[in-house]
Amino acid sequence: MTAALCKGGRFLNPDNMKYDRSEYLTEIKNTVGRLTSQEFDGKLMHQNINDQPLPSGKSIAEFVELARAIIFPGFFGKSSVNQSTLTYHLGVNLEKMYQILWEQIYACLCFENKNPECDADLLCNKAMSISSAFVKSLPDIKLDLRTDVEAIYNGDPAAKNFGEIILAYPGLRAIVNYRIAHKLLDLGVSVLLPRMITELAHRETGIDIHPGATIGRYFAIDHGTGVVIGETCILGSHVKLYQGVTLGAKSFPTDENNNPIKGIARHPILKDNVVVYANATILGRVTIGENAVIGGNTWVTVDIPDNTSVFNKK
Repeated sequence: MTAALCKGGRFLNPDNMKYDRSEYLTEIKNTVGRLTSQEFDGKLMHQNINDQPLPSGKSIAEFVELARAIIFPGFFGKSSVNQSTLTYHLGVNLEKMYQILWEQIYACLCFENKNPECDADLLCNKAMSISSAFVKSLPDIKLDLRTDVEAIYNGDPAAKNFGEIILAYPGLRAIVNYRIAHKLLDLGVSVLLPRMITELAHRETGIDIHPGATIGRYFAIDHGTGVVIGETCILGSHVKLYQGVTLGAKSFPTDENNNPIKGIARHPILKDNVVVYANATILGRVTIGENAVIGGNTWVTVDIPDNTSVFNKK
C-alpha cells in the first residue's frame, strides 16, 4: 500500500503503521465479488473484443471544434484566417477532421458489432466511405446554418451582427451540433456518435436536441436554456422556439412484456412559421399548423389549426 495519510502536517506511510488490514481487505474482496457477480448481468460493462476501439468523447469534441472552424472560419479555430489563407486552413482542418471522423465511426461500428470474427477491413472501409460523404455534405450544412444565423438575427433586435450570433448565442451552438449530428445519422452512422455530438451542446447550452429530429431551414432558438426536442419531432421552416420549450412524448406504448416500444413516431409536428413561447409544453404526435403561435406556459396535447394562437386563460 502506497497511500499516504496526513497527520499534524506530516505524511505517514500506512505500511509503517501497526494496524490490522485484514478487515478492510476482506471488504474490498467482497465488494469486488459483488460488482462482478451475475447480479448486474454484465450489462453495465463494455466487454472489449480483440482490442476493438471505443468511441472517444475527447476525439468527438475535437471533431466538432474542427467542423465549427470549417463552417465558420475565423470565428472558431485560428482567428488569423483571412481570404488569402482560407484555402490552406480549410484544407488542413478538413484533413484532420476526416481522420478523426472515420476513426470514431469505425469505433462505433466496432461497438455495435459484437462478433469477434467481424471483418475489420470492411468496417474500416465503411467508416471511410461515410466520412467522405460527410465531408462532401459540409457546404450544404453550411448553407442550412446560414439560414439559421439569419433567422436568429432577424428575430432578435438585440443582435448587432452575424458574428455576435456565431460566437455568443447558445441557440446557434446547439443547432450547429444538431445539423452535424443529423447529417451523420442520415448517412447511416449509428445513433451513438450523433448523440454524443448533440450531448456536447446539451452540456454547453442546456439545449437538448435529439439528432433524429427533422428540422427545416431558418430555425431559431432564442435564449434557449431548457429547450427539449424529441427524436421523432418534425419542424418546418421558419420555426422559432423560446427558452424552456418542450417538444416531447405524451406516453410510451409498451409491448407484451411491458417494455417501451422504440422507434415509433411520438413527438410533435410543427409546420412552417410556428412560434412557441417560453416554457410551453407540446406533447404527443400532434400537429401545430402553419403560422400558429403557442403562448408561454401553455400545455398542448391536441392538434392546433393553421393561423391559430393558443394562450393560457388567467
